[in-house]
Amino acid sequence: MEIGFVGLGHMGQPMVKHLISSEHNVTVFDINKEVMEVPIAMGAKAAYSPRDVMEASELVFTSLPTPEIVEEIALGEGGLMEASVKGKAYFDLSTTDPDTMKRIADIGAQQGIAVFDSPVSGGTEGAENGSLCIMVGGDERMFREYRSILKLMGTQVIYCGALGSGAICKIVNNLIGMTTNLVLSEAFSLGVKAGMNPQMLYDVISESSGNSFTLHNFANGLLKRDFTPGFQINLAEKDVGLAVDMGKTLGVPMIISSIARQRFIEAQSKGWGKDAICGIARLQEEAAGILIEPTKDSS
Repeated sequence: MEIGFVGLGHMGQPMVKHLISSEHNVTVFDINKEVMEVPIAMGAKAAYSPRDVMEASELVFTSLPTPEIVEEIALGEGGLMEASVKGKAYFDLSTTDPDTMKRIADIGAQQGIAVFDSPVSGGTEGAENGSLCIMVGGDERMFREYRSILKLMGTQVIYCGALGSGAICKIVNNLIGMTTNLVLSEAFSLGVKAGMNPQMLYDVISESSGNSFTLHNFANGLLKRDFTPGFQINLAEKDVGLAVDMGKTLGVPMIISSIARQRFIEAQSKGWGKDAICGIARLQEEAAGILIEPTKDSS
């Protein structure tokens, strides 16, 4: 199959490798030409615009950082929806909002392009090993037609419902994960201030009811003082913001989420926006006067 992929960042780069390795014909585009070198070396073809990707492909994926960029790539000058051919499908793998996807889908329908929101969860590790969870919203019949391609990137490919359903599921999922990082920051700073080695805290909690996927990612970065993204604080602020904005639109109180968003904005103001999300703990470290790192006697 002819497949296109736009956006070769921390998530897109490993995802597209699975498509190329499966011997599909893949065309790629990214505004950063350097990140195109690896997939091209693996056999992918280079495109000069998103429109070129769509015109070369039956099926197109995008993996992009914000809803605004998704909309620009889809609807802007030289964008996907300027393609002159019909009968294509477009799956956006980014974390975006239902309204953005519906605007894109409305234009796509005029062009004969079926649009799906299909955000992913599992982080860069999941993208690398092909074990992502992919949450899909859109036409169910066409989803089933392309499900086998999605399975090349994720072990859990879930049809969530009509267009926008995947985006809603992802916003809810990420809200839990992002706010949990803040709770973990408070919990670990409390334990350290009380005299515990944070490595011991992690060892105990990971075997107890406080265990979670987020705990492992948080501790794996923070205890090594490794704030290399991964998942950036900038993206955490964006995702929590999507949830807060949706809550306002629907009349759902988002008190804790609003506080969480402000904490991420505070971290951005300190210049930490491009750091991994576990770096949010430094706000708590500064306030508590401690450092969350293992002591030498840890084992």
